[in-house]
Amino acid sequence: MPNLPLILLALIAYVGCARLVLWSADRKLRLPLFAFVNIAGFALLTLLTRYDEWLPDPILSLGVHAVLRHLLLIAAYVLAIAIGYFLLRQLAKRQGILPWLAFFYPILLLIVFRYLSFLWEPLVKGISWDDWVLTATIVGISYMAFRLSYLVLEIRNEVVEMPSLSEYLGYAFFLPTIVIGPISPFAFHQSSLNSSSEDATPMGRSLVRICVGAAKFFFLANLANQLSYNGIFLDGKPHGLMDLAVASIFYYLYLFCNFAGFCDMAIGVAALIGIRVKENFDNPFAARNVKEFWNRWHITLSEYVRDVVFTPVSMGLIRRFGVRYTNISISIAIIAVFLVIGVWHGLALHYILFGLVHAAGIIANHYFTIWMKAKLGTARYKAYNENRYINAAAMVLTFVYVAASFALFANSNKMLGLIARALIAGF
Repeated sequence: MPNLPLILLALIAYVGCARLVLWSADRKLRLPLFAFVNIAGFALLTLLTRYDEWLPDPILSLGVHAVLRHLLLIAAYVLAIAIGYFLLRQLAKRQGILPWLAFFYPILLLIVFRYLSFLWEPLVKGISWDDWVLTATIVGISYMAFRLSYLVLEIRNEVVEMPSLSEYLGYAFFLPTIVIGPISPFAFHQSSLNSSSEDATPMGRSLVRICVGAAKFFFLANLANQLSYNGIFLDGKPHGLMDLAVASIFYYLYLFCNFAGFCDMAIGVAALIGIRVKENFDNPFAARNVKEFWNRWHITLSEYVRDVVFTPVSMGLIRRFGVRYTNISISIAIIAVFLVIGVWHGLALHYILFGLVHAAGIIANHYFTIWMKAKLGTARYKAYNENRYINAAAMVLTFVYVAASFALFANSNKMLGLIARALIAGF
């Protein structure tokens, strides 16, 4: 078990060092020191997650060789990310397909580390999977890949200027958001970094945000999880549809409290340093359709796939086939978006089906909206859209649809079969 008090002390030390660097260091040293503090914090915290809480010294607990091996893996990880900076600097503003090499490099790292382990496992023979996961691979690679690939587009579109290596590494390894986001674009991060102050991120509000997030993550999420699929269907007994409904609802609540709670803590810790991070949730339970749900749930991921997948695919198809096929082009782009989201979560069939279910919900809403506007006209459609009873019914239906769809997200094929057998036995 990791020593949580020691991890908390390490986080406090990180916040103190980062604040000191950003608010006190010489301007020329500020960014290199900020990058160093984040990389050092990443190395220390991943080390402490393997530290036995019963031994007083983490070096004695893990062994000197294990610590050195850990630091070597961190150095290899930093080097792999630094290569991405070299590609960004050399290729981002070139013509033709060369910029796409810089764009896809971080995503290629993600694919290799998560899905093509047979390519690199022989190189790390003798290192346990736990060592590797907690240091140089899975930790943060998904969210880092999206942030760094999007930076290539920001450079090409002249949204930001080319960063220095220290700016790049400080952004890539920004500790509060490295594990599960949010995926703040470089422009947003850099703007806040350059104007960091306690006025923009008050300490009291930041501490409250951390406490609220901790309550969601450590208490409410665990409470809800006890009534989710694993909490109900693993007892080997028959179950009815009511049990399935309860499990669906409480898994949805668990996932929200777990994910949103961690994001709250990440945003709060970043704010203690003086850096704003983009919000990732906006009361998804109030969504009136699946499209609105994704504008409220994992917002930074939704914005990424909108800009990187939906817009170029839909616009490219419309240019190719003409305005007459706009709705079909939009539908194809929506399917592409949710295939990416499904595969990003994993290559298993149930993740892909989860993505397709959400694509179907958004496409249905798209065509339903077109039909209603044509049937009712502008004025009557506006009145229909503002009717509070209709909105309440839409929220309930959306909640049920999303909660039901998470059954595919939450459960492997084996678990889905177990649930099906329990329900059949319960009839």
